Amino acid sequence: MNAALRRLGYDKTEITVHGLRSTASVLLNESGKWHADAIERQLAHQEANEIRGAYTHAAEFWQERVRMMRWWADELDRMKELGRVVKIRA
Repeated sequence: MNAALRRLGYDKTEITVHGLRSTASVLLNESGKWHADAIERQLAHQEANEIRGAYTHAAEFWQERVRMMRWWADELDRMKELGRVVKIRA
């Protein structure tokens, strides 16, 4: 993913996938709307507990994750309208 950002012209000092994930995690968790495990599944984080991880899969929390992504898109649009989104130089 980082290589794709570089091909788009972004330098590693401007943006990273980890930075995008971190931002999304903070905003989604701080919203108080979503189950923490649903957020982690959506961000494709690995389960720290290997045994638990063996029994989890991408379909977990599916309906909540769909609602979460609708909310996320709306939230990004709202932030853009309010001028709270900083354009990243390409």
